[in-house]
Amino acid sequence: MPELPVDSVGLVTPQTAHFDDPLALACGRTLPAYDLVYETYGTLNAERSNAVLICHALSGHHHAAGYHDADERKPGWWDAHIGPGKSIDTERFFVVSLNNLGGCHGSTGPNRENPETGRLWGPEFPMVTVSDWVNSQVRLADRLGIERFAAVIGGSLGGMQALQWTLAYPERVASAAVIAATSKLSAQNIAFNEVARQAIRSDPDFHDGWYTEHDTVPRRGLKLARMVGHITYLSEDAMGHRFGRDLRADDLNFGFDVEFQVESYLRYQGDTFSSSFDANTYLLMTKALDYFDPAQGGDLASALAPASCPFLVVSFTTDWRFPPPRSRELVNALVRAGKSVSYANIDSTHGHDAFLMPEPRYQAVFAAFMDRVAGDLGLETRA
Repeated sequence: MPELPVDSVGLVTPQTAHFDDPLALACGRTLPAYDLVYETYGTLNAERSNAVLICHALSGHHHAAGYHDADERKPGWWDAHIGPGKSIDTERFFVVSLNNLGGCHGSTGPNRENPETGRLWGPEFPMVTVSDWVNSQVRLADRLGIERFAAVIGGSLGGMQALQWTLAYPERVASAAVIAATSKLSAQNIAFNEVARQAIRSDPDFHDGWYTEHDTVPRRGLKLARMVGHITYLSEDAMGHRFGRDLRADDLNFGFDVEFQVESYLRYQGDTFSSSFDANTYLLMTKALDYFDPAQGGDLASALAPASCPFLVVSFTTDWRFPPPRSRELVNALVRAGKSVSYANIDSTHGHDAFLMPEPRYQAVFAAFMDRVAGDLGLETRA
């Protein structure tokens, strides 16, 4: 068996929590029952005070760290920051990471059976919002016996969930980290999401969301949606440094086949994504992004009044999807609301995807925040 890295949480097994209590949703509908798939890393202490919740981004899931088997080529999506001695140190913290409702990696969503009809939910799965996710996460915390999280942490769409936790359940959050996120999408961001959705919905294989019953997948639409999205996740500098205007061959073809390396890369990303992600889930997740706005168009500082915990807000210089001014807007509103907040704008060439990367300064800031979380709880801190 291949040897796993010493700073890895090692082999992990997803777990499923089933809930029979109906969940009322913001859209006015109710889920009669549902499953949440999750993973845990580390050990919950006797006081149950060292739990950390990881909230995932649009295409994320429960597998945030470690390996499902010894042959897995890549670890969980946030493995750079979760594990022994890492920023979220599993020798101190008990980490919970889940796949949200509406997801396509095991939790109840469009690709799961609707118990009332016996067919897959498909396009009939109800619209879900960030507040719905947080409400379901509270029930998971109750199931695990966690009354208060030492920290709720998320990047991008996950950061929106962390923020919502502090507003809806302030007594259950000791600290929050909002990374590469925003309190609401700009019109440009909503526009990008709409282009992605239309790419999927206009695919002839979409069949109004019933593609599974037609034994097909809207791969072309999903591929285009991912290509558009992926462009917004990277910075111009990162794309230029990695690809430039490099050609795949020595000469121009004067046609529409792949000629530039960046074209090849985007098509590969689109093909890979279209083989692993559910189209209806993509539609739901982007709508949840669009809908999030705790201030509802009003004063953000007033909307943040319920929050009572200290915050870490992190942005990245080349992130043009959720640029630093959006994070500063949140920070300024937290300050006006009288909240404790630390802010770091990290110099990075990786664009929005920088929140996933092991940037040294980012790691230092993140680790210092988690050290403070541990210190506030009386947990042993690193030497």
